[in-house]
Amino acid sequence: MLDAVCAAAVEQARAAAFAEAGDPGLVGEHLGVEADGERLVLHRFACRSRAYPNWVWTVVVTRAARMRKATVDDVVLLPGEGALTAPQWVPWSQRLRPGDVGVGDLLPTAVDDPRLTLRLGDVEEFVDTDAWHELGLGRPRLLSVTGRDDALARWYAGESGPEASIARVAPAACRTCGFHVRLAGALGQVFGVCANEMAPDDGRVTALDHGCGAHSEALVAPSAHPESIVYDDDPGDAGSADLELVGVAAHPPGSVPDDPAQAAPAWDAAGPEPYGHS
Repeated sequence: MLDAVCAAAVEQARAAAFAEAGDPGLVGEHLGVEADGERLVLHRFACRSRAYPNWVWTVVVTRAARMRKATVDDVVLLPGEGALTAPQWVPWSQRLRPGDVGVGDLLPTAVDDPRLTLRLGDVEEFVDTDAWHELGLGRPRLLSVTGRDDALARWYAGESGPEASIARVAPAACRTCGFHVRLAGALGQVFGVCANEMAPDDGRVTALDHGCGAHSEALVAPSAHPESIVYDDDPGDAGSADLELVGVAAHPPGSVPDDPAQAAPAWDAAGPEPYGHS
């Protein structure tokens, strides 16, 4: 119910708005009065400041019980309809986006982050025998089922999945590529890592049904050696006719003379050594 004494204190409320604004020219016409509780009334005045279009001076007027004199309780500037306001505050943890963490930055991880679990927390939920091997690696927390499923959905729907532009025109999928290395455990049922340095996804996680033009079997070039070469370091079955004996004249240690005009010693009368300097 609107208190009559407080509602009638328009000029008293206007004077309080003048004092708060610091300039009477910033306070405009009286826009109305509104009950906000028992013996509690709100007087609203237009704001003429160019910095606050559509904002409203709001003066709170009240009185004590059995008192016939109103008292100004508070003066505030509030946004009206169509007023320009700052966006709603969002915690930093929700504002953070992939790529925001740079060199030297530290990203805190909440102690109750649902993407992680204590090592024995929910390992039973893994359909993954490798999870048992992870228990002794010294990490306090492991990827939880929620974290794993979030990663699967994010990777599969992004540029690592089958709907990427390069995958749509690929000649074959990653699952048949010799350069594709499967991840261990449950993730390996859907993803692997590209190990082809010429591929656009080299060193990145890709889905088994992803693909690109660098697939190992897309184009198979002819071999540089048309005929197979057999290497045998131990020709134990070779006969004497299969071996070429190369003789090297014995001579004292030292280098063969570089000057051809210099007389060759007797042990080198047949000419220079077939394999150069000794």
